[in-house]
Amino acid sequence: APDIGQAVDNNDGKEGEGESAGAGDQGIMFGYATDETPELMPLTLILSHKLNMKMSELRRNGEAGWIRPDSKTQVTVEYDMVNGACVPLRVHTVVISTQHSPDITLEEQKKQLKAKVIDVVIPKKLIDNDTVYHLQPSGMFVIGGPQGD
Repeated sequence: APDIGQAVDNNDGKEGEGESAGAGDQGIMFGYATDETPELMPLTLILSHKLNMKMSELRRNGEAGWIRPDSKTQVTVEYDMVNGACVPLRVHTVVISTQHSPDITLEEQKKQLKAKVIDVVIPKKLIDNDTVYHLQPSGMFVIGGPQGD
């Protein structure tokens, strides 16, 4: 990309030569494998991704056509340590914020997110009476994408 190139190319335009050559676009990745899910990824990540995928499915098939593409999810899981292994006990908190059409009430959004997304995605054995739900916590979220940030 020209913007990155101007920062890392030498004066003669040759990339990667000389002391002034920079590293270009950089990123840091981290992660780990775990046996708490078949995907070998943390349960919190898998559940969060599945919530987003379910919302996308409902939006695309029209069952929840009010859902728009911009969404954020977070799942907090309580663990117990058993013989040196972290074992998921329960879902402590579920957060869902999704962009929506302007013609649906906040209460109806919360009702549908619970029934059509959370209750379908998160295993019932992980939900209890103390599970906390933050559904559409900011209220209105009609403008999404970069314009909404």
